[in-house]
Amino acid sequence: MATSYPKRLIEVDLPIKRISAHARREKSTRHGHISTLHIWWARRPLAACRAVICAALWPDPADPLCPEAFREVARTQMLQWAAAYGRLLSPESFRRFNGLQKEPNRLSDPLELRYALLDFIADFANWDNSASKEFQVTSRTLTQAAHEALGGESGTKPLVVDPFAGGGAIPLEALRVGADAFASDLNPVAVLLNRVVLEYIPKYGKQLTDEVRRWGQWINDQAERELTQFYPKDPDGSSPIAYLWARTIRCEGPGCGAEIPLLRSLWLVQKAKKSKALRIVPNMQDKTIDFEIIQNATSQTVGEGTVRKGSATCPICHYTTPVESLRRQLRERHGGTNDARLICVVMGQQDTEERYYRLPTDNDRFAIKQAETELDRRAREQNGPFSLIPNEPLPVEGALGFRVQRYGIKHWGDLFTNRQVLALTTLARLVKEAGSQIGLENAPLAEAVQVCLAMTVDKQADYLSSLCTWHYHNREKVNHTFSRQALPFVSDFVETVFFGSGSGSWNGLLDWTIMALNETSTITNIGHVEQASASLQPLPDVTAQAVVTDPPYYDAVPYADLSDFFYVWLKRTLPATSGVDLQEELTPKDQECIVDTVRGKDKIFFENTMTQAMSECRRILVPGGICTLVFAHKSTSGWEAQLQAMVSAGWVISGSWPIDTEMGTRLRAHDSAALASSIHLACRPREEISAYEIGDWRDILAELPLRIKEWMPRLIAESIVGADAIFACIGPAIEIFSRYSRVEKASGEQVSLREYLEYVWAAVAREALSMIFEGADATGFDEDARITALWLWTLFSGANEVVEPSDEEDGEEDEETLTSKAPLTGGYLLEYDAARKIAQGLGAHLERLTTVVEVKGEKARLLPVGERARYLFGKEATQPVTTKRKKNVVQAALPGWSTPPVQGEFGWGTSQTAETDEAALVDPSTPKAGETVLDRLHQSMLLFSAGRTEALKRFLVEDGIGQDQRFWRLAQALSALYPMGSDEKRWVDGVLARKKGWGL
Repeated sequence: MATSYPKRLIEVDLPIKRISAHARREKSTRHGHISTLHIWWARRPLAACRAVICAALWPDPADPLCPEAFREVARTQMLQWAAAYGRLLSPESFRRFNGLQKEPNRLSDPLELRYALLDFIADFANWDNSASKEFQVTSRTLTQAAHEALGGESGTKPLVVDPFAGGGAIPLEALRVGADAFASDLNPVAVLLNRVVLEYIPKYGKQLTDEVRRWGQWINDQAERELTQFYPKDPDGSSPIAYLWARTIRCEGPGCGAEIPLLRSLWLVQKAKKSKALRIVPNMQDKTIDFEIIQNATSQTVGEGTVRKGSATCPICHYTTPVESLRRQLRERHGGTNDARLICVVMGQQDTEERYYRLPTDNDRFAIKQAETELDRRAREQNGPFSLIPNEPLPVEGALGFRVQRYGIKHWGDLFTNRQVLALTTLARLVKEAGSQIGLENAPLAEAVQVCLAMTVDKQADYLSSLCTWHYHNREKVNHTFSRQALPFVSDFVETVFFGSGSGSWNGLLDWTIMALNETSTITNIGHVEQASASLQPLPDVTAQAVVTDPPYYDAVPYADLSDFFYVWLKRTLPATSGVDLQEELTPKDQECIVDTVRGKDKIFFENTMTQAMSECRRILVPGGICTLVFAHKSTSGWEAQLQAMVSAGWVISGSWPIDTEMGTRLRAHDSAALASSIHLACRPREEISAYEIGDWRDILAELPLRIKEWMPRLIAESIVGADAIFACIGPAIEIFSRYSRVEKASGEQVSLREYLEYVWAAVAREALSMIFEGADATGFDEDARITALWLWTLFSGANEVVEPSDEEDGEEDEETLTSKAPLTGGYLLEYDAARKIAQGLGAHLERLTTVVEVKGEKARLLPVGERARYLFGKEATQPVTTKRKKNVVQAALPGWSTPPVQGEFGWGTSQTAETDEAALVDPSTPKAGETVLDRLHQSMLLFSAGRTEALKRFLVEDGIGQDQRFWRLAQALSALYPMGSDEKRWVDGVLARKKGWGL
């Protein structure tokens, strides 16, 4: 049956390119952002949340079923907006609204009204406009008009529900645009964060900010008076800012036994006008290792650290203790945190940013010992339900995202030095004392202030653990514990002075808290927060006008395990009356909807739990309501599980929009696929879209390629390409399948969603390939060329550059990969299942492409051209040692060369010091042409890289390889697909540059 409800804007259109630009920019915006209140993982940008909620709540004016009452309010609001607030508009919107001022009757056209609303949404997504009174008043007027026009009771607001509230971005933006918000989460840390954002800030506003500032400063002053003796100043009055530590092991070399400080790098600061480093001074006689500080250090004068890929090399005897032995030694000492060696102290004068570095003194070591004594005293005198030092266990070894257990760190307290624990427990106690004093005057306000201060203690713990590192490159600062969505092990760490002026200080973190409270205080309507499982919602039936949520990403983030880092401090900082259950040992995990094989949670568990949660969302939704779901997992198994849960719960996908939610510096680990976009799926209950119908498999397969062909150009026009475009096509494709309660083949056999998704991938792959070759008949290419082109398009299309890691990136590196010069595996990685489906869609078979693709476990690697040399030039050729740009690195020879080519400045090629290009050749014969066009192109690229110009000319001209137009079409395509700065990009461009000159 046809729906009796109008489509919402999100189901027909969305200005995704402009929203994406604002979302990307916001990721680097820190001042006043709610993300600075407390860490939460995989946050969605407020820009995307705000835009999506507006588009989900407002009906499409161009829909025939759109109430005229809403159209009238929308016309009035847009005309008023055009007249009064042009200064706030982007250039794109200004052109439209300037035209409306001259021709206001244009808004009588519902399509023009739709575009005006979409322009407003795009501009509202701008961070600079988020706190604007003008934008907020207009959006709230439109939200209220939509609610009442769609049948909502007069005087009420539409309710937006987020059952996976996490960091609170979605319910916060629901309040901002004029809706009521209900936020729930199973995790008590997330619940407390949402309480601050949705309840405390709107309720107390500036009063909360003032009290947090006042009592936060009181805590700093009290803590400094108590603990300053444990951070002694220098005789000249300089104060310590940070202490640099190294865990240690004993050298296992024969007859050695020296204590080895485990240092990944010797740099202290590396700037253009200021560079300092450590120099190792081994004492061979005493078998001890000392240090000195080098001024004006250079790469040539700074040596290597003692740790590489997890193993440690002794500066005395040069024996390398392997990683397993290193781990064994540290396991015996609970990670070696509290017997680590102090290596260096960072000092600074008050009211100046200048830093200087010195070696530790006896005074420093005495203060550390005194701090340990004081902590022991306090631990013995501790009363109450919890130990002073967090003794709660970490998850078992092998848990998702954790690497520290294998080094003997088994309890949360093991992550902190004695002095760090002393500082954190002091801050926690003072927060409690502040809460008690505030409570004498205003008990409800006391709870709000205390929670905000407790979250600042959590942030202090993030900057005060033995997993913090020193950022020596350009910036002299502390890298916090959770710069990644994991807990990797680090051998050398930094301890900040929390009451000092350096990065990670209490006052600095308090300032971030206050800025976030101030920025969010423009929102005055109060939301509602509860601790509850998404699969068992406390709301009654038909309550919510919209469900907007960002569910867990399958096996990507262990939210509960990671949050225990903060939970163990919150339970020691907040009273039992805080409104959240903090009495359990750790956060609840049995019902957490993720894949975690260590806890026996597999794909079936995820699907079943997510199906229950999505069924609950249907139960609480009013007739005509809408659900918008965000998902950004790059694994096909994660997508399949989420989509299966949606279909099983009776949802139909009615819209799909990819919004770029990541910074431009997002890490492409080992040149692997990384989604820059989050896919926003708009969904309706199936009964509101169609009756209980059985879909015909043949009809669905006939409609699928047409839908993909219609959708892909729109994505390309919006700069959604590569892996993002592939996953963005899933939404429209699933819409076809999900509208039926059951899909059957002619035989009556039911078609599963997974079987259908295989066809979806095939349709997407074929359409993408036709666009790569600009509509040419791609079937003229062999399967190796087809898979190579689409593989590179999946990885690099759009960015076309090799992207370096940023400080904010997530990942799961541990000590064995976090080395300053760890080599990367060459080639381009995809998840094996994604690679298999792409290949299958192109009629290719990975098992037949072993000279192009290497499969290992769950990863598939497209081989770099240099690694194909042995195959392309015969058994005498060996693969290049590296494809990095270094000078004078000897490479293996290709057939016909008397000496190997040399790694020159421009990649794998001849030495710049060779007498002539041809002088190195004994046999200038042309190599035998490869079997496929891709083989011949790669042979040409390698000849160019080696400087064999005459051989390349004979290959292309005399042998006729260059007469094949497929060769040049493929070269042009790969030139556009290889990332800028890569060897392959330079080589293929070099071959293309010869075409015209040689008459080809």
